[in-house]
Amino acid sequence: MNVAISSRTPQQALAALLERYAPARLLLIGASEFPALAAFRQAHPDTQVACAAPGALPADLAAQRFDLALVVDCLEHLPKRDGLNLLGGIRNLNASRIAVLADLPASGWQETDFYSLALQASERFQRDAQVLTLFTYDLLDYKQVPDWLNARFWANPENFGKYWW
Repeated sequence: MNVAISSRTPQQALAALLERYAPARLLLIGASEFPALAAFRQAHPDTQVACAAPGALPADLAAQRFDLALVVDCLEHLPKRDGLNLLGGIRNLNASRIAVLADLPASGWQETDFYSLALQASERFQRDAQVLTLFTYDLLDYKQVPDWLNARFWANPENFGKYWW
């Protein structure tokens, strides 16, 4: 899926994402604070922000749950296998919403690597020769309920939702 180049900057996109979800607990992996996060923290002083360096999460952070995980300037500094393990672990255990800002050529990743983790390409940003892509995952939007999943399509519609076997 080709995503057109966005007219926004990566900072504007991250700021919009932070404002949209307004997380009470935020996990930042990779870059130290960036301007959009600093502005968000100033506007929302009650937000708890946990930071981790690129690589496996420290045990104390790996045991916690967060409203949103931001991965910025991280995958470019990790072997691909470690990055896959990191993103998969965060998606499965630590956060139901993830945003990853990545430079695909610099990281050695392909878009399909993100798709395999159920992330979607949301926006693409270009400055000179560098192209950054924002991938997102939200558990609530991951899969739409199929239209056939209702009592009308069951053999015994009167039993729909009554029995679990």
